[in-house]
Amino acid sequence: MSYQALYRVWRPQRFQDLVGQEAVTKTLSHAIQSGKTSHAYLFTGPRGTGKTSAAKIFAKAINCPNQTHGEPCNTCDICRAITEGTLSDVVEIDAASNNGVEEIREIRDKARYAPTEAEYKVYIIDEVHMLSTGAFNALLKTLEEPPANVIFILATTEPHKIPATIISRTQRFDFKRIDHQTIEKRLAYILEQEEIAVEPGSLAVIARAANGGMRDALSLLDQVISFSDGEITLQLTREITGTLSEEQLLQYTTALLQGEMQRALTTLQDLLSQGQDAKRFVEEQLLFARDLLMSKEMDEEATETLTQRYDEAFFQLGQEMSVSQILVLMDAFKQTQSDIRFTLQADIYLEIVTVQLAHDLPTQSQQPSEITSNETVEANHQVMQELASLKSELADLKQSIAKGDSNPTTTSSSELKKRTTSRHTKSFKPNYTQIYQVLNQATRPDLDQLNAVWTDLIASLPNMQAALLKQTQPAAASPKGFVIQFAYDILCQKVADDTEVQAVIENHLENMLGHQSKMYVLTQEQWQETRQHYVTARKEGRTEELLTGEATADEDATPEAMTQDHQSDHDWITEDDNQQADDIAKQAVDLFGEESVTIVDD
Repeated sequence: MSYQALYRVWRPQRFQDLVGQEAVTKTLSHAIQSGKTSHAYLFTGPRGTGKTSAAKIFAKAINCPNQTHGEPCNTCDICRAITEGTLSDVVEIDAASNNGVEEIREIRDKARYAPTEAEYKVYIIDEVHMLSTGAFNALLKTLEEPPANVIFILATTEPHKIPATIISRTQRFDFKRIDHQTIEKRLAYILEQEEIAVEPGSLAVIARAANGGMRDALSLLDQVISFSDGEITLQLTREITGTLSEEQLLQYTTALLQGEMQRALTTLQDLLSQGQDAKRFVEEQLLFARDLLMSKEMDEEATETLTQRYDEAFFQLGQEMSVSQILVLMDAFKQTQSDIRFTLQADIYLEIVTVQLAHDLPTQSQQPSEITSNETVEANHQVMQELASLKSELADLKQSIAKGDSNPTTTSSSELKKRTTSRHTKSFKPNYTQIYQVLNQATRPDLDQLNAVWTDLIASLPNMQAALLKQTQPAAASPKGFVIQFAYDILCQKVADDTEVQAVIENHLENMLGHQSKMYVLTQEQWQETRQHYVTARKEGRTEELLTGEATADEDATPEAMTQDHQSDHDWITEDDNQQADDIAKQAVDLFGEESVTIVDD
């Protein structure tokens, strides 16, 4: 007899042989044992996960006169005939080549006749999603009113292409990808039965390359056996599957982490010159980065979730790299994977991402635990103290209201302003001249556009930088600049002093908005004073002084000082200010009751 491929020789013949799909096999075997089978089933899942094998086992078990606990005996005439594909009552159809209406009508007509040898007629339609619309309509009528002793088993890798009317008339079973540990155990069992020696680690490489498909794993194993000389070696397995060695992955990633661009490029070019496929290289790097992240974030017992067995050097690298660095690595290769899908020059993209990561990875060294600096902790402690004080004050106000106090907001307003003012030390000095220039060119569409992307921008930043911008809000925006207001003076000063953080924010924003824009920062209190001073100056025609810096030449001319000189100029209030005043009044009424609040328009 001619040689048969391993996936044919070792095709499961019983439900218990179908590894990785225990939930499906247990349900089907119990249904057969209890006699509660359906007239139509739908098996869905990735290729090579056992859909067609399960359908044939089901056909044998339901027709086997000697079935035990829902399992076929595989020794009777019916079981052997189904295994060999010679039983006329079990029909397997490939819908990819038989997808027309006529083929389905023929099935429908033949299904009316009683089975000749077995108890049930079983129609197995593989790749059923390939049927035409007319064929689905012809099949639908049969599924609505199925003949007695006829069972349809539909198998597909793309269930979303099947009409809902068909799915609703079947029992659906989803076959999942088989984890690499299960595949590795099955391959080890097969090699033991075949009496073939294997080097440790080789089966793990095959199992990972199979990507959850047992048939793919057996095909790869068959190929490795053909190239081996009596023993399957790790080196040979890696060459056939195109898998990088742990040493190559470590060498390349370490060079990126240390910013050694020349060494990283040399390693990459050596791999490509040896025949390494660019797409496979990207996949290997993504898996390697994923394993680094898992080894760093999970305990030692979770090492079984890693895609292969690593040496101590791998775990040491995982501890040296921060989470932000690993995420940057994954994001870069994920984008590269998308870029090289439809290009013939994939090597160029790999060289570009190598240069990019050699510059970016060394700068992303902050651990999440390092995000909170001493100054930030101090600011948070101050906020918590103020919050506790405000809660106490609110309780006193509610008590005053209960006692009939007609104007409980008189004292609270001054106290609240005092407490709010105490949040800022006013040691930070913004660049007022540049901020006034932004205000002079600011537009509402620019601010709306900035507000729309600001949250996403913060989320896209590394953890350290994102933490600095958590308590921020866009204040104004023009085509060439934007102003950000900070809740805390400490964080505002930190961002103002860090030109690298500013550059990262401006670059991210340029990618989102499509144009360059310069960032300026101040505190919330300074923003309120700056805006009021700009409004007053514009009303009196003094904006030129602000734009040239003449109005801020000395400390006495800062916005807070100049605002005091024009406290009587309240007759020109912007629409936003009116809205803000209305919102404050409404909140006061909602909190204290209309009878307890007096609104004075001064």
